[in-house]
Amino acid sequence: MDLDSPYSLVLSPAPESRSEVLDAHASPFKVVVDPVMRTRLRKALTDLIDHHDNSLAEYVTEGKLSLESYKEYIELFARSLRETMESREGVTYLLKATGLDVPPESVNLMPEWRWK
Repeated sequence: MDLDSPYSLVLSPAPESRSEVLDAHASPFKVVVDPVMRTRLRKALTDLIDHHDNSLAEYVTEGKLSLESYKEYIELFARSLRETMESREGVTYLLKATGLDVPPESVNLMPEWRWK
């Protein structure tokens, strides 16, 4: 079996500056988003999900909330997350978790999609 291939992987040289990494105009075929920010955002969302899950579980355990099914639990869980993410406080939490200090009153809860 011949393992030699006429093709090989070629690595691009490392960018010389951070701005080069974040230059979304460098390629018309992809958008470059800061991977550190994305990691922080993912962690903040996971923490938020865990917090909502733990809070609902506590309410049920303490008898403050009654449930009829797993379906209802998931529906309430989704509602809880939706209400948080539809609030300035929820979006501000995500902004702060990613390192941005933005006052809640300046958060746009209905940003426009600018598709190209």
